[in-house]
Amino acid sequence: MAKRPYPLSKVYGLLEPGPVVLVTTASKGRANIMTMSWHTMMEFEPPLVGCVISGRNASFDTLKATRECAINIPTLELAKQVVGIGNCSGIKVDKFAKFGLTPAAASEVQAPLIAECYASLECRLADTRLVNSYNFFILEVVHAWVDSAVKKPQTLHHRGNGLFAVAGETVKLRSAMK
Repeated sequence: MAKRPYPLSKVYGLLEPGPVVLVTTASKGRANIMTMSWHTMMEFEPPLVGCVISGRNASFDTLKATRECAINIPTLELAKQVVGIGNCSGIKVDKFAKFGLTPAAASEVQAPLIAECYASLECRLADTRLVNSYNFFILEVVHAWVDSAVKKPQTLHHRGNGLFAVAGETVKLRSAMK
């Protein structure tokens, strides 16, 4: 066996479940964006998404107070903005202006969508029982948008320490699930 011990602090890079996303929140007329990679689908219908947001992040308090956000899914073309957004604080910076992104009105929530992203999910906070213990939010997707012109989105997947994988080839396998 060629396996060797692996640092526990890097395990998240092995299990990262989905694309890096940009979470938008808004409160008192001020919108913010945060980069997030710790999320997971929890249910199909209604669609529920679980995610971890650090209590040190400006979006944490806004999401707790407003109980809504948008999850925006960027593609490789926005990689520099994704990293830049993740490396600065929304308390000090208007991230839409700094990173040249366009806020777009959502239909169900006050948080703006990001026009340049491939897809956007409008979300409401569905369950807060794990927020105080684990910073784990459970969100219900109440409206979803996708750019139908993007046929093969190259989404970013965080591997840790500045490394990202890019979604590649799609393989369709037969499924008995309906």
